[in-house]
Amino acid sequence: MTTYLVTGGCGFIGSNFILRLLHEERDARVINLDDLTYAGNPDNLREIENDEGYRFVKGNVSDPTLVGELMQQAEVVVHFAAESHVDRSLMEPGAFITTEVHGTYTLLEAARQSTKLKRFLHISTDEVYGDVEDGEFSVETDLLRPRSPYSASKAGAEMQVIAYVETYGLPVIVARPANNVGPRQHLEKFVPLCTTNGIEDQPLPLYGDGRQQRDWLFVEDNVEALDLLLREGEPGEVYNVGAKNHRDNIDVAETILDLLGKPKSLIRFVEDRAGHDRRYGVDYEKIGKLGWSPRHDFEAAIETTVRWYEANRWWWEAVREGEFKEYYEKQYGQRLAEARPYTSGGVSE
Repeated sequence: MTTYLVTGGCGFIGSNFILRLLHEERDARVINLDDLTYAGNPDNLREIENDEGYRFVKGNVSDPTLVGELMQQAEVVVHFAAESHVDRSLMEPGAFITTEVHGTYTLLEAARQSTKLKRFLHISTDEVYGDVEDGEFSVETDLLRPRSPYSASKAGAEMQVIAYVETYGLPVIVARPANNVGPRQHLEKFVPLCTTNGIEDQPLPLYGDGRQQRDWLFVEDNVEALDLLLREGEPGEVYNVGAKNHRDNIDVAETILDLLGKPKSLIRFVEDRAGHDRRYGVDYEKIGKLGWSPRHDFEAAIETTVRWYEANRWWWEAVREGEFKEYYEKQYGQRLAEARPYTSGGVSE
């Protein structure tokens, strides 16, 4: 029997990871440490909340006493907890430093004192590489060039991880996944925002010209990769996780509207955000050598995601009526008032 300490397990990727873990490893014990900020949703784990192998603890990863107590109970740590939305990092960068940098430090310090720890998986992001030219793909040894407060905070957390590996010999592995998409993702993110707005015939705001490009990694593929890294990854190593499902944002929005049977005239081009990276792309050959490859192409990932939001209005309507309403107005209210319309071919007027 293995006890896992999962931080941020009520979030999007964390909840999908816990569901997979308890499904695949029936004798696992999971301690989920989550502070239930706006992005932490207990409904994400409703189906296993009474599972005898699951325990929820409300608390902050920067609390050294609590983290120290929980660390002594676990053999494996999977660290998801983070402020994760670039737009919000432009509004309040300090929160990202507190959670990503200080929170990771607190976990590492507790791990250093642990007598039971066998593995520690730190979840980072492909955004630490910064903007990547079209046709190029970042490898794990590339320099980190973060360009937003969010990606800078994730890079800072990674630097601490590597220092603790080198100095104290901690068995930490770093994963750098591409943009995830799938069920239970908060509405602030691009695909859920476009999907739920489309369902309600509301405008879909696209930054700038809508030609920013991302690699869309289905969350089930990602958590399978993370599970593999826990078992076969080499401590002290970094692994990219991608899918090479690259699409421009406008192409993603058009695909979503087609799936919903909604007109593309719902698309609006709004003022771009500051420092917006045009493209991310990672080479994932390294994890491929461990036997992993993504199972979902772009079309399958997006359709599965859209259909989940169509079938689970109860989940996202509750989110929409909460803190998200104020955030949405602050982020998009003026932008949408000044937006440019969509025209055939995706060119704004």
